Amino acid sequence: MLPVIERSGPIEAWIIDDTGFPKKGRHSVGVTRQYCGQLGKQDNCQVAVSLSLANRDASLPVAYRLYLPEDWAKDQGLRRKAKVPQEIAFQTKPEIALAQIKAARAAGLPEAVVLMDAGYGNDTELRTAITALGMSYVAGIAATTTVWPPGAAPLLPQTRSGRGRPQTRLQRDGEHQPISVKALARSLPKEAWQTVAWREGSAERLSSRFARQRVRPAHRDATLSQPRAEEWLLIEWPQDETEPPKYWFASLPEDIAFDRLVDLAKLRWRIERDYQELKQELGLGDYEGRGWRGFHHHASLCIAAYGFLIAERGALPPSGPVCSVPLSRSAIPQGYRPRGAADPTRTAHPQLDRDSAQTPHRRTRQNPAEVPLLQRIDAQGTQNS
Repeated sequence: MLPVIERSGPIEAWIIDDTGFPKKGRHSVGVTRQYCGQLGKQDNCQVAVSLSLANRDASLPVAYRLYLPEDWAKDQGLRRKAKVPQEIAFQTKPEIALAQIKAARAAGLPEAVVLMDAGYGNDTELRTAITALGMSYVAGIAATTTVWPPGAAPLLPQTRSGRGRPQTRLQRDGEHQPISVKALARSLPKEAWQTVAWREGSAERLSSRFARQRVRPAHRDATLSQPRAEEWLLIEWPQDETEPPKYWFASLPEDIAFDRLVDLAKLRWRIERDYQELKQELGLGDYEGRGWRGFHHHASLCIAAYGFLIAERGALPPSGPVCSVPLSRSAIPQGYRPRGAADPTRTAHPQLDRDSAQTPHRRTRQNPAEVPLLQRIDAQGTQNS
């Protein structure tokens, strides 16, 4: 499938995400009360974590695993009924995603920027682990995430000349405190905001107002001996909104173009379309079994079918490559006559046309007899018709 996806361009992103499957009962493997993106609230559901490879024209999940809640992982009775393999232990969703990234790297898949929403981007350990692998990311974050704004940083550990243990961790004081990304966004001047377009929508090109700043993430840096490296903070604040709705950390090069940064942050929309088509067109959410193996077998078949559709869609214009050879028009054979058309060169066959067509027998219509009007005699003896 990779050659088909790469036909329109190289792989630009690895997208981490999860999808929920609402359930009424409690017996299907992995079902518990948790947040379900499909419902937009907490309810009984299953959740699967996936890793997709994508460019601007196509994307496909390459890893897919059911999230097994901690109560399921510890209950041997539930595990036995659902036939959960013994090697499957409890892992958080970010831990599952990190394992999928490592497996994809080991398989030799073409590396790209890792994209994730705030559900994963808020996990500092996940972002740190991705950086340790030598990969870049664009991660959604919450508005309450704290950062050191441009020109600010925590205090370095101080050496002591007298008694006592020397400092080994970063320090803060009244003048050296991080701020939330929401507060930073509100403090930016008007000239810091630019309108950037990123792709064609159904009616017009999509655009919004963005600002970017070089910052240092401040979450739990009091346990570190050195400040974290600078990275981009991308903020989206549409003109008609009262406050910014979206924020991203991006560990991309400092010289990256503004529009390219926005384009990568917005490329995560492809996974939303993948799940929509997988569920609505291919039945990903219609699995009614209760076992671990059946859940993943059903998903594998749906993803394989989705890959086939991507291949077929990409082979035909306009989705196909520019160099696609157009189909040639078939030549009309000499003497061709459309079905139902009269043959102008028809030869008469008197021996077959001796009898004229019979007229259907119809019974002559008789004029109906006149129906006499009924007469009514009222109480006074007067006749009324």
